[in-house]
Amino acid sequence: MTAWLTRIAPDLRHPAARRDLRDITAVHRRVMSLVPDDLGEQPRQHAGVLFRLDHTTSGPVLLIQTTLPPDPARLPDGYGTVDTRDVSPLLKALAAGMPVHYRIAANASKRAWKGDSAGKIVALSGQQAEQWWQRKAETAGLDLRHLRAQPQPAARGRAVPVRHAITLFEGQAVIADADRVRAAVLSGIGRGRSFGCGLLSLAPMR
Repeated sequence: MTAWLTRIAPDLRHPAARRDLRDITAVHRRVMSLVPDDLGEQPRQHAGVLFRLDHTTSGPVLLIQTTLPPDPARLPDGYGTVDTRDVSPLLKALAAGMPVHYRIAANASKRAWKGDSAGKIVALSGQQAEQWWQRKAETAGLDLRHLRAQPQPAARGRAVPVRHAITLFEGQAVIADADRVRAAVLSGIGRGRSFGCGLLSLAPMR
């Protein structure tokens, strides 16, 4: 059970960084450039790659989680500020009853069974999205104590017709099942994991 978290603050003066941030498929390619090239037919799953683009007051921040050691040297020179740390000790320290802060940008969605959208995946919003996260959190071993949901700009791709609705869920929870929480952190939650969804971030509450 090993995982690394890489935090990249892209330099918006860098042309490659500006290009990437306009296209979620370009962000995905940039993220995958940090892991080896010869990982077979499912390289994202093999390297345990999950990522999230956070929008902070100081600018965008790209968080990347991998289960293989990342190689930031593969980024273009001057791409941005990079920090990588081993989060395995945090995962191992998770225990039942521990209160934590959580954050996840998720593609809250379901398959429709009726009407014109029957058989299609439809995005959820508002109370339905919150209920979706409550169910997913419980399955993942989290007992939610506080929930705040914020719709985010849809993830869009230029090279392929991608459009994923994203909701940012954050708040406080208590770990009910540490093994299930660890599995959820490592594998991600929900759809759209190749497009910046599903990375569950946890921080123990002081």
